[in-house]
Amino acid sequence: MKTTAAKFELKMGHATREAYGQALAELGKTNPSVVVLDADLSKSTYSAKFAKEFPDRFFTCGIAEADMVGIASGLALSGKVPFASSFSVFLCAKGFDQLRMSVAYPHVNAKFCGSHGGISIGEDGPSQMAIEDFALMCSLPGFAVLCPADEVAARALVHRMAEHQGPVYMRTGRPKAPVLYNERESFAIGKAKVHGEPGQAAIIACGLEVGQALLAQSQLEEQGVLTQVIDMHTLKPLDEEAVAEAARNCGAIVTAEEHLLDGGLGSIVARAVARSHPVPMEFVGVQNTYAESGTPDELMEKYGLTAPHIVSAVKRVLRRK
Repeated sequence: MKTTAAKFELKMGHATREAYGQALAELGKTNPSVVVLDADLSKSTYSAKFAKEFPDRFFTCGIAEADMVGIASGLALSGKVPFASSFSVFLCAKGFDQLRMSVAYPHVNAKFCGSHGGISIGEDGPSQMAIEDFALMCSLPGFAVLCPADEVAARALVHRMAEHQGPVYMRTGRPKAPVLYNERESFAIGKAKVHGEPGQAAIIACGLEVGQALLAQSQLEEQGVLTQVIDMHTLKPLDEEAVAEAARNCGAIVTAEEHLLDGGLGSIVARAVARSHPVPMEFVGVQNTYAESGTPDELMEKYGLTAPHIVSAVKRVLRRK
């Protein structure tokens, strides 16, 4: 899909966590092997949609993410296609040893969804904010790691998760996300979505930051600066071909993510750039700190994740070309 930057406006839709629940219910109707687990948060992760339709295939595990991961592994080894959900901070932190030894090491066909990712969950504060999940999950051999930008991408990627052989982690968000795609768009694990032709810089983003990147693209075009936006909804396996083309054709790259800069999308893209075509880079993300409690808009602005911060990063990187 290619977007005309000057005409771009953010139009809010459903949260990606809602889309996840809807897609699970769709999967339940077509794939009897799909089973769903949750850690006492099904109303928040929206896996309750599946539970309502298929109560005999839904398992609530209580506030015990580590146990839930182990159960998911066992179900996968017995031929089921389990989807296990919780807040991403609890799933990845509490369940990491089991994700490592019971899922990644034996490479079982289990799927995981961490909702309420990033700092945009707002007033719940830092104990609920997953800003390390990309780094943790990308470190696990054999895992695919996804972060959809809108409801259309989230629904499509849940179906791709079910088709994929091997473990998958997807991050979803709490707030409503802007609708960036129409229902005719197709999505594939490991294949980025490109918005616009090559320009003076490429902005590579994931999750809510894709919408902010498209806003920045529009603002920059008004100032005579042309950019290309790449929605890197799959952090692992990374679309290295898209990264290499962006580096060759644009000559400068900015990454944007709702995650700590250490170990996140920027780190992954930088490694790919260093291998293929080294160019100047700038990085928009959470800067070596935990956030605080506040409204989502306040937090995204305070911690430098909004479109004006991406615009500034593009201008910085262009001075280094």
